Amino acid sequence: MNERRAIGFGLSAVLLWSTVATAFKLTLAEFTPIQMLTIASIVSAIALAIICGVQGKLSSLSSVFTANPWYYLLLGLINPLAYYIILFKAYDLLPASQAQAINYSWAITLTLMAAVFLGQKIRKQDWLACGLSYFGVVVIATKGDLLGLNFESPTGVGLALLSTLLWAGYWILNTKNKADPVVGVLLGFLVAIPFAIGLSIWEGATWQQISVKGWLAVSYVGLFEMGVTFVLWLSALKLTENTARISNLIFASPFISLILLATIIGEEIHPTTLVGLVLIITGLVIQQLKFKSAK
Repeated sequence: MNERRAIGFGLSAVLLWSTVATAFKLTLAEFTPIQMLTIASIVSAIALAIICGVQGKLSSLSSVFTANPWYYLLLGLINPLAYYIILFKAYDLLPASQAQAINYSWAITLTLMAAVFLGQKIRKQDWLACGLSYFGVVVIATKGDLLGLNFESPTGVGLALLSTLLWAGYWILNTKNKADPVVGVLLGFLVAIPFAIGLSIWEGATWQQISVKGWLAVSYVGLFEMGVTFVLWLSALKLTENTARISNLIFASPFISLILLATIIGEEIHPTTLVGLVLIITGLVIQQLKFKSAK
């Protein structure tokens, strides 16, 4: 029964994450990246606070934060503040299919950063995975013009790659976090929201022109990119007896996302985006393979 529930939670998370690239594009049609971060963070914080309340964890927020305030301040400034501003700007500059595929290489970035900051060993298969995945990024960014290296938006590609560094860095910092993960994520949003509001005021953001569709789209992003889906994924990993089976579900997400981008917002998916994405996913699969050592 637990395994069936784990798969259900895992599939729900993957399906919801598959929709967010489309939601990003719909939201960015009306919001600036900073506006989008501000409202989505507030929605996500409310959702996570309700979840923590239901789980009886809300009372621990203040004690967890005051035990290590500078640590949670740093986490909140990285994610959601810096990470999502940069990611949303990348989506603003690039086709969503390209931005989400490049961002998907964050797991490879994590391997390299873990070797530098945590002293973890990089295996031969990790180097092969890195080579394949970053070659996939170049294929996507240049639309297959590998010799010309003609980037449609060098800034957009740079921001998408920078987002992978921030996301990987966030999870490396999280290895030292002993608090409940949902509480930790909620604290990150609570830290980031005042800074996001300050940035939106500094930007001179105007809100009057935003339609009902825009408000629904940004609320959807807050709920299902930043908030509820994270809890579904954690629940799946907690319930399962086969972590690899649940983790492998995530590989379906970018391909479902491409279908949704093409059908819902009519984005043209360049053939090289699919080729590059397959290279990135192949690299991630190779990275997860376990080889028996020769005796």
